[in-house]
Amino acid sequence: MILHRRIKITGKVQGVFYRASAKQIADTLNITGWIRNDADGNVIAYAVGENENINKFIEWCRQGPPMAEVIDVYAEEYISDNVNGFEIRK
Repeated sequence: MILHRRIKITGKVQGVFYRASAKQIADTLNITGWIRNDADGNVIAYAVGENENINKFIEWCRQGPPMAEVIDVYAEEYISDNVNGFEIRK
């Protein structure tokens, strides 16, 4: 089953290669979507993929890359425009 999730990651998640690392994980898991920094210091992602892979991606988001200090991860069902690949947005 294909899931669409909007994911908000809070904590020290900007300036720690979070987006680049998330793209690598998403590409490995065949997840499409995007990830961007939010003005409030958090990171927002939109991920589309198989149920198992989305769950793995969300679990990775809870840890993030080594320099990140994730406080919390919120994931909700969310439908957006069709996306190809996984891109880093500014």
